[in-house]
Amino acid sequence: MSSNDRCWTPPRAVLVIAMLSLSGCAAGTFEASTGICPPVVAYSPAEQARVAEEVATLPEGTAIVGWLADYAVLREQVRGCGRR
Repeated sequence: MSSNDRCWTPPRAVLVIAMLSLSGCAAGTFEASTGICPPVVAYSPAEQARVAEEVATLPEGTAIVGWLADYAVLREQVRGCGRR
């Protein structure tokens, strides 16, 4: 690992904030041209805060942080499913 590697790694807090902002409050189903889009589970602000606190305590380099970022992207894609 070079000294520059850390510069290119997004801080865990950024990933948590992105995950929480993308997790949003909307839930429901949408009919898309290829079928019905799955619902997006709504998380309360309290649940989101708890997850943010728990993720913040994880050791650096924990794989789940990247997985949560992927999950946030998938949630955003599902939300847009019926808008196309």
